[in-house]
Amino acid sequence: MTTLAHIKPGSTVKIEGVIDSPLKPKLLEMGLVTGRTVTVLFKAPFGDPIAVDINGYVLSLRLDEAAVIKVQPESAAL
Repeated sequence: MTTLAHIKPGSTVKIEGVIDSPLKPKLLEMGLVTGRTVTVLFKAPFGDPIAVDINGYVLSLRLDEAAVIKVQPESAAL
């Protein structure tokens, strides 16, 4: 299983689901739902947080939040 926290900038992935955690309702409300396509735009200098493009808007996520989002590659590049 790959999570959004492990995806390299410039890669596009599809969300497979969100792991059960206290963060799950918040992440779902932000649009991180199954089937949605997400592009990792960049990571901060020390890797946390990351910026992703989801449905046309930029969202900043901490790595602990990104670690509960299961993803599959949209393309071969991870």
